[in-house]
Amino acid sequence: MRDFKAVLFDLDGTLLDTLDDLADSMNRVLKEMDCPVHPTEAYKYFVGEGIEILARRVLPEKLRNEKKIKTCVMEMRRVYGDHWADKTKPYDGIPELLSDLRVNGLRLAVLSNKPDDLTKTAVDHFLGGQQFDHVAGACPEFSKKPNPAGAVEIGKQLGIDPEKILYVGDTSTDMQTAVRAGMYPLGVLWGFRTSGELTESGAKGLVKRPAEIVNYL
Repeated sequence: MRDFKAVLFDLDGTLLDTLDDLADSMNRVLKEMDCPVHPTEAYKYFVGEGIEILARRVLPEKLRNEKKIKTCVMEMRRVYGDHWADKTKPYDGIPELLSDLRVNGLRLAVLSNKPDDLTKTAVDHFLGGQQFDHVAGACPEFSKKPNPAGAVEIGKQLGIDPEKILYVGDTSTDMQTAVRAGMYPLGVLWGFRTSGELTESGAKGLVKRPAEIVNYL
């Protein structure tokens, strides 16, 4: 047990169930490009490292040239920009968890590989942006996760040492980010990836329900 002062959350697969909207949007783009689409479950392994990596993963191998990838990224931004809230919702227990953490004096932050503008919009729309001290998505100033630069910067903005920050996420990318940033990596099992992946990537604990996160505080 540690005396944590803050909790840093991933967004997709951790706070918000965004899988359907991500999959539906990208499949719309693939259809427009006359490419095969993918089942929704496959997107659990396609997403998590930014839209450019997503485009590379979903396009047929023979079409993975820079021109096609750029087109796919541009169209995904357009389509997802219109459909990001169609089916997305907070996971059960997340609003209650955030309230409990706030009542107990924890500082709260979000770090996502989703574009910064969409990250801020989604957090404000679904979770009430006022609950968080800092919200950040992918931006030119910092490399995407698992590079720890964004997480380290958030720690500085909060004025809290990394070892006093509980990092909560659902993928290997999140666990690796936490480890590299010197934060405590906690994996959630309601998201996009498996317990094995999380543990192998450095998770020091796993939780099955949001309410269990309070036990680490």
